[in-house]
Parts: sequence; C-alpha cells; structure tokens
Amino acid sequence: VQLQACGGGLVQAGGSLRLSCAASGRTFSRLDLGWFRQAPGKERAFVAAISWSGAPKFYADSVKGRFTISRDNPKNTVYLQMNSLKPEDTAVYYCATSGTAFYAGDLSRSEYNYWGQGTLVTVSS
Repeated sequence: VQLQACGGGLVQAGGSLRLSCAASGRTFSRLDLGWFRQAPGKERAFVAAISWSGAPKFYADSVKGRFTISRDNPKNTVYLQMNSLKPEDTAVYYCATSGTAFYAGDLSRSEYNYWGQGTLVTVSS
C-alpha cells in the first residue's frame, strides 16, 4: 500500500486545515485508515482513525470535538479536518493503514503496517 499525505501548512491558532491522504496499491474501500502525529521531541501519537466501512471512528481525547476524519472511497482518499487549531497541534502528521482488508479491531490500539510520508502542520500563537 502506498500512502501520500498532503495539506499541511502554517495556520494561526483558532484556524483550520484539512489534510488529505491518497492511497493506492490495495482496494481502498476495504482498508482502515489512521492519522498520527509527531511533535518535536515527542513520540508519534495516535490522532484519529476510520474503519473500512466508515464507522466506527476513533479519536484521541486531545482532538475530540475539533478534528473530524472522513473518507471518500471513489477518490481513494482519507481526510482529517482540523478546526480550532492550537499551538500544541503543531506536528508532522502521518497517515497509515493496517493493510488488512476488513479489519475490525480497535483502531486506536492497532498495529499499522503501512505509512505515508508526513506533512507538517504548524500552528502559531
């Protein structure tokens, strides 16, 4: 599976960004997709995930109510809409998938085997 993330940039606190991740190499509609982030000096952390069927969705507590994950199967793309951004959201954001068709586990705790390159999000105060 190949994953290509984009959409990062510089935004002021309180602003919004939408990240996109295009996938290829496997049947997209059968795959779970997740977003992770790694802030400077910190470990990579789970942000959000969506199952192959579109539900359920999983969110880290720190982004609940502000971020929304969605998918567009005809476009082989998963999105992360980020609203009310805070400086602490600054990080490199990565998309990933387990690569297992019809995976039905807890995506906040799953093993992700395929990763895209990161896209940098910088939130200024």
